[in-house]
Amino acid sequence: MGLTCAALLSDAGIPVLVAEATEQRARDLRASTWHPPTLDLIESLGVAAPLISRGLISPTWQVRMHPSGERAVFDLGILAGETRHPYRLQCEQQEYCGLLEARLASAGCQVRRGAEFLRLQQEPGGVVATVSEHGVEQTLHAPWLIGADGARSAVRSAVGLELAGSTYPETTILATVNFPFEEHLPGLSNVNYCWAPEGTFSLLRLPSLWRVSLYADDGESIGDALRPAAIEAKLQRIVPRAEPYAVSEVRPYRIHQRIVPTYRVGRVLLAGDAAHLNSPSGGMGMNGGIHDAFNLCDKLSRVFAGAPAGLLDLYTRQRRPVAEEQILGQAHRNRSRMQERDPARRRATLSDLQAIAATPERAHDYLLQTSMITGLRQAEAVA
Repeated sequence: MGLTCAALLSDAGIPVLVAEATEQRARDLRASTWHPPTLDLIESLGVAAPLISRGLISPTWQVRMHPSGERAVFDLGILAGETRHPYRLQCEQQEYCGLLEARLASAGCQVRRGAEFLRLQQEPGGVVATVSEHGVEQTLHAPWLIGADGARSAVRSAVGLELAGSTYPETTILATVNFPFEEHLPGLSNVNYCWAPEGTFSLLRLPSLWRVSLYADDGESIGDALRPAAIEAKLQRIVPRAEPYAVSEVRPYRIHQRIVPTYRVGRVLLAGDAAHLNSPSGGMGMNGGIHDAFNLCDKLSRVFAGAPAGLLDLYTRQRRPVAEEQILGQAHRNRSRMQERDPARRRATLSDLQAIAATPERAHDYLLQTSMITGLRQAEAVA
């Protein structure tokens, strides 16, 4: 989110400095689903087209019974009148970050890597931030500071804000697999949320691999579930094969539903995971953070142009309810649906989803919400 903010503010003629703790751009398993309105927004940065060229256009997504293959398929083409991108894009977050870094470099914007945030002090006219660069403390002065430093945000802690909420009991195990699931499971979309007799899993396709979300079996510890043999057994249940699966990367992570009480403390503002955490089910975390960045930087640019600083309080009033009601709320509903174990309730839910998908008016309204268009419009309606 920090790179998005930097690009937006730079385009508005505002000098920016990005302080990044890591020495290199992260290339581990992160977000990969881009919703239609997010692609609409990043067009203004000139990165939508190159990002699309590096990913997979996904016109449908589905909820699926395994192994029967019964499914509810949602066609995003029904949103053609609402967005310039009536599809999901499957492309790794690191590709977007690379495009923005190149754009910032060409504009002469400063990105200081290896600069770990330590503390801050607010003054009447700005913020003094202390960072550690290769073990040497440096002070940075700016009129405003945006904390876009993720779930473990040190900036959030420095201004005394806490992420209120809860952590779900399950741990998701994300594995990348170079195997053509689409050739073995008829009718797959590029995004698939699947019920199985043993639990649940999801299959998300990228240009050169599939990302598989797995969970520990009932009574299985996360330590045992992370063993290569256990991951192999779970993959074999999806598509049995004689050869073992080639798993290139495995990442376990906990799932949270948390949010701060305000996105602004004086001259410090929060965006993305620093302000709210949600279940990844539905792919709304990264997208929501980018939506935060566009909302915030529009207001911050107007403040630099002479608008009163109180305008920034509108950022919280617009984006926090959307995060709480739309992003966290929808992610919780998605997670609860897929964690359902009762076969009869699964069957009833699938029938309901199939009925929604088959009715244009209902599908249109449902996809407006799950594609995050409703949330953006809700924010815009708050004055």
